[in-house]
Amino acid sequence: MTAVCLDLEGVLVPEIWIAFSEESGIPELKRTTRDEPDYEKLMQFRIGILKEHGLGLREIQNVIAKIRPMEGAKAFLDELRTLTQVVILSDTFTQFASPLMKQLDWPTIFCNELIVGEDGMITGFKRRCEDGKRATVKAFQSVGIETVAAGDSFNDLGMIGASKAGFLFRSTDAIKKEYPQFPAFETYGELLAAIREAL
Repeated sequence: MTAVCLDLEGVLVPEIWIAFSEESGIPELKRTTRDEPDYEKLMQFRIGILKEHGLGLREIQNVIAKIRPMEGAKAFLDELRTLTQVVILSDTFTQFASPLMKQLDWPTIFCNELIVGEDGMITGFKRRCEDGKRATVKAFQSVGIETVAAGDSFNDLGMIGASKAGFLFRSTDAIKKEYPQFPAFETYGELLAAIREAL
């Protein structure tokens, strides 16, 4: 059996932090896992910026409510789910993901969790496990489930590299140049065809 593991932001939906950066007018929050390989460092930076501006979970959720899946994403996911099991492995948070999962007909997602104070301010976060995407792929493999993976950012490279087939999707030129061993695609049609062949 083979399961497909997909990243969420940048692959199926726009980047939440970029959308929030644009809405809030705080350009520093445009920094994502495409730019910063160290996820812990990136999140501490984000939490510091939010605190500095007095912004909490509610403000981010208000922006997420306006986000729609990328054009063609739902049709791609629907087709993929007729072929095999699909699991979304994301470094987003349960408090962010639900409205987006609803729009995608509730695919399975494994993600992290925010620590939020009574005042609604984000004070920290709890990772599902260390190196969560790669660890999940390895766990699937340990129970006889092969994986095919696709993502766009530094934090996807572990699961892409650990899978029997792995692909970059709408990634940056820098990542594509640094990891030429991973086929890179720009359209859902191309990615679907590559996954179909790998299954």
